[in-house]
Amino acid sequence: MPRFSIIVPSHGVAGRLGRALDSVLAQAFGDFELIPVCDAPGSAAADVAAGHAARDCRVAPVHAPPSAGLAGARNAGMRAATGTYLLFLDGDDVLVPGALAALDARLTETGPVDVLHFEHERAPWWEGEPGNPAAPLLADAPDGVFAPGRAPRLTGVLLPAWSAAWRRAFTVERGLAFPGGHFTDVGWGAAAMLGAERVAVLRSVVVRHLVRRQGSRLNLPGHHHAELLDQVELVLTRAAREGLPAERSGPLFEQLFGLVLKTAAHPRRLRSDRRAFFRRAGRLYRRHRPAGYRPPGGSLGVQHRLLASGCHLAFAALRGARRAVTGATALLPRPRGLRTRLRYRAQLRRPLDPHLAVYCAYWGRGYACNPAAIHAKARELAPHIRSVFLVEAEHAHTVPDGVEYAVVGSRRYWEVLARATYLVNNANFAEGVVKRPGSVHLQTQHGTPLKTMGVDQSVYPVVAAATGSFTRLLGRVDRWDYNLSSNPHSTRVWERAFPGSYEHLEYGYPRNDVYCTAGAGDVARIRAELGVPEGARAVLYAPTHRDHHTGFETGLDLEAFCEAAGDDVVVLLRAHYFYDRGGRGGGGGRVIDVTAHRSSEDVCLAADALVTDYSSIMFDYANLDRPIVVYADDWDVYRETRGVCFDLMDGPPGPVARTPDELARVFRDGSYADAESDALRARFRERFCPFDDGRAAERVVRRVLLGEPPEALPPVIPLAERVPAPAAAATLVRS
Repeated sequence: MPRFSIIVPSHGVAGRLGRALDSVLAQAFGDFELIPVCDAPGSAAADVAAGHAARDCRVAPVHAPPSAGLAGARNAGMRAATGTYLLFLDGDDVLVPGALAALDARLTETGPVDVLHFEHERAPWWEGEPGNPAAPLLADAPDGVFAPGRAPRLTGVLLPAWSAAWRRAFTVERGLAFPGGHFTDVGWGAAAMLGAERVAVLRSVVVRHLVRRQGSRLNLPGHHHAELLDQVELVLTRAAREGLPAERSGPLFEQLFGLVLKTAAHPRRLRSDRRAFFRRAGRLYRRHRPAGYRPPGGSLGVQHRLLASGCHLAFAALRGARRAVTGATALLPRPRGLRTRLRYRAQLRRPLDPHLAVYCAYWGRGYACNPAAIHAKARELAPHIRSVFLVEAEHAHTVPDGVEYAVVGSRRYWEVLARATYLVNNANFAEGVVKRPGSVHLQTQHGTPLKTMGVDQSVYPVVAAATGSFTRLLGRVDRWDYNLSSNPHSTRVWERAFPGSYEHLEYGYPRNDVYCTAGAGDVARIRAELGVPEGARAVLYAPTHRDHHTGFETGLDLEAFCEAAGDDVVVLLRAHYFYDRGGRGGGGGRVIDVTAHRSSEDVCLAADALVTDYSSIMFDYANLDRPIVVYADDWDVYRETRGVCFDLMDGPPGPVARTPDELARVFRDGSYADAESDALRARFRERFCPFDDGRAAERVVRRVLLGEPPEALPPVIPLAERVPAPAAAATLVRS
C-alpha cells in the first residue's frame, strides 16, 4: 500500500498537465501512486498521462467523462486509490520540491490523523508577489494532533481540497465523496471536518497554485452560482443532523455566508438571478442561523442583517454606494519593481498638489489612530483639502463610507504619495518615498513611550536585531517636518530616540480627543456593540508585545481571573496589534476578545477599568480618569530585554500586582479604585496627560494644514477643568 495516492483531474489543462505530473515524479520521497484522471482514451490529457505512465509504473491513469465535472473526476480517482492518504492536485498546479517528504515526516510525527491541513502558495500567472492565504488560518491551530473543536475556525470551508492530506480509510468509513456541481470543495471540506476526530496542520507550503490570468472559473458570470447555495444547504443540514456545538456552528455558519455575501455583492456574476439568489440565501440564513449567533461588526454585519431580513433593495443600494466610492481603486493595478519606480519617478516630475493630503496608520492596517482623527477633523475645518487614506487591501473594509482611500502598492498609491503636499503617518512611509521640497511630513507617533524607541534600542540585542538598519531609520526621520507629542516626557524621548531637525508639536494626541467629547450614550452604545452585559464591570486587559516571545501569550488565565475577581467582572481582551489577524472577535464565557475591533478608543471607552503590563495604552486610558492596575509579573525581564525610558514601578498609574492572586484580590476587595489608587492616578495624569483636552486634532489641523501661527491655536484646557467621558458603572468599588 503506497503512502500517498495523488489524484490529478486534467479536464481543460492538457497543456499544463505534464508540468503537474513532473512535479510529483521529481519528489525525493517516492512511496506514492499518481492517478491522472482524464476525459477519455485518446484525449489530449490522456495522451500526456499515457506518456508518463509508460515511463513510470507509479502513474496509473483513470477516466471520467467531462460531464461528471471536477467532483466526478476526483471521485473516480478516489475509487482507484489504494494509498493510506489521499492528495488532490489540480492539473495546472505543482507540488513544491520536498513536499511529500515534509508530509511524510509530519504524519510520522503525529501518527494517524483524519485530516492534515497544509499551506499553499498562490502564484500570479505572470508577475506579482505570491501569497499564502492558508497561513493565517493555520497559525491559530494547536501544534499537535487535535479535535476540530479546539480549532473551530478550521471548518474546511475556506481551504481547497488540495490543501490537505485525507486519510483514505476515514473517507471510506464516513462515506465521503465530492458533491456534484460547482463549489464542490466547500461541500467536501466541510463534511470532512464535521466527521473528523483527529486533525493536524503542517505550516509549510506543499502546493503551488497558479492563479489563472482570467481568474477562477467559479467567478465567471452564470447560473452556476446558485450551486453555491446547494453546497451551503448540504453542509448546514449535515451539521444540524450531527448536532454541531455552538462554538463550531458559529464559525461554520459565518464562513459559509461570507462566501454567499461575496457572491451576492457581485451582481454581474449572478446576471438576472440575483434576486432569486438573495431570497434563497436569506431563507437558508434564517433557517440555519445558530442560536445566539451574533453577526460580525461593521459593513459585513450590516450585510448579514440585510440578508437575514430579505432586504435585497437595501443590500443592492449598500453595495452600489460602496462600489461607487471604492470600486475604481480596488481595480487599479499594483505595480512593483522597475515599473513602479518609473511610474513614481514620472509622478515626481509633476508639481505638488497644494490641496492633497495623504494619511496612513500602522503601515496601512486600517483607518485608525491619530491619522484617522486628524483626517476627520480636516474634513470639517479644511474641506478644500482632498484627503486620501492609505490602506492594505485586506484592511480596506475599515475605511468608513465616504472616505477616499488608495490601496498600498497600487498605481494610485504611488501617484498620491508623489504629489501630496501633506503626508501624515503614525509610523513611517515606505523606504522609497521621496521628501519633496515644499511637502510637509507630520509624524503623529502612536503612543507615549515606556519602552525604548528608535536609536535607543541599539544597545538591546533582541530588539536591535528586529529593528533593522538604524541608518535607514534615521533617513526616514529626516523626512519629518513635525513630530507630534502628547506630553513633555515624550518630547524628550523623541529628541533622543529620533534625532532630527523636525519641529515638536506638543498638542496632545488627536485620537484621545474622544475621551473628552464622548458622552454616556456613546459609552452605552459601544458596550452594547462589544457584547458587555448590563451591570457588568468591564475590565480591559491589554498586554504589550514581548520581543523575546515568538507569539501572543495572555499571561493570565482570564476565566479564572473573572471567577476570583467577582461575579460581575467580564474581561475585554485586546492583544497587541502585531497579533491581530483580523479573525478574532467574541469569546467564550466572561472573556470577550476585542483584538480585531477597529478602534482602541472605543474599547477604552467601554471599559470600567484597565489592566495592562507595560503597554502605552495606559497613558491614553489615563485621560478617562478611570482605575488602572499594572500587572507586572515579568517587569525585570522586560526591562532587561526591551529597555525602558523610566521606572514604571516608581510612579505607576494605580496598584501594581505581581501574581494572578494579587491581581484578583485588588478587584475583589475594591482597592483597585480606592483613595490610594486615585492618588497614584492623579500624579500619573499630571505627568502624562497635560495636553489631551479634546482639541488636539483641531490644533494639528490649524497649525499644519491651515498654517495658523501657534499663538492663534486653541489653548489647552487645564486638567482640573476637563470632564472625561463617564464610565458605565454607577460605582466601581464592589465588595
